[in-house]
Amino acid sequence: MDYKKAGVDIEAGYRSVELIKEHVKKTMREEVLGGLGGFSGAFSLAKIKEMDEPVLLSGTDGCGTKVKLAMILDRHDTIGIDAVAMCVNDIACAGGEPLFFLDYIACGKNEPEKIADIVKGVAEGCLQSGAALIGGETAEHPGLMAEDEYDLAGFAVGVCDKKDMITGESLKPGDVLIGMASSGVHSNGFSLVRKVFNMKREALDTYYDSLGCTLGEALLAPTRIYVKALKSIKDAGVTVKACSHITGGGFYENVPRMLKEGTRAVIRKDSYPIPPVFNMLSVDGDVEEQMMYNTFNMGLGMVLAVDEGDVEKTMEAILMADEVPYIVGHIKAGEKGVDLC
Repeated sequence: MDYKKAGVDIEAGYRSVELIKEHVKKTMREEVLGGLGGFSGAFSLAKIKEMDEPVLLSGTDGCGTKVKLAMILDRHDTIGIDAVAMCVNDIACAGGEPLFFLDYIACGKNEPEKIADIVKGVAEGCLQSGAALIGGETAEHPGLMAEDEYDLAGFAVGVCDKKDMITGESLKPGDVLIGMASSGVHSNGFSLVRKVFNMKREALDTYYDSLGCTLGEALLAPTRIYVKALKSIKDAGVTVKACSHITGGGFYENVPRMLKEGTRAVIRKDSYPIPPVFNMLSVDGDVEEQMMYNTFNMGLGMVLAVDEGDVEKTMEAILMADEVPYIVGHIKAGEKGVDLC
């Protein structure tokens, strides 16, 4: 008896590491110390000394049951973008710059080529956000997971000067809400998605004119990463007063998190186009409108508040970062919460 016969293939692990090295190299920043394969990832904080009062920010998350869709479609090269996005977007909406990311892949059986595809997506997410991929872990769990199954999670660390943190404390009635378009469902609500739609490969490969692609392609579209857009806004000299990453819990849970007491967000549902995949979800699943807005991003991946006088500069900065902005509402006085009208 040996470890391989028990279900853990050490040689496959070595092969996975070799295959992912080329992807990891693309994400390197000058602050990264050492190479891939050490017991820990090292990152120099020398540049942080230039800040008046540096604050470290962290985020950890996974892709939820969206990984099940990747398994069914046997496409694993974008799910890593989702894992990175879920972490770095949280850091960005607090005013931070993501510095580095580490991933964790749990699998029933280590298939090196599949692992390399997953990490390829992770590396792409890191490139989009400017974070270095400085480490990770791939763990085989024979007997705990089926051989063809895996789960993916990770965490990111970022930094910002305390004076640049986005806290919502300066919010006031009259401030304008700007939303940035999502790519679709992103990485939340997939337990409901999988109940509504037929998850057989044939159904997912069906093309829909309304979507402009197959159902599987629409659902698997990776989460947008808004780090560069928020940096572009900052570089334009605009102060973002509050910011919300629209993830699990949709609008009703996430928008209030950006508000201070005594302020209330008003969002107009007709102020931006809702991607057709959400209409399909609502109709096919007979999902009530309030539940849709309480579960999904409904086409807006991030919502931020700026002073009325900064709206034009903000819109231009977002467009320069290749994101699509919409003026979606405003802040009013009232009990902390959100009105969708």
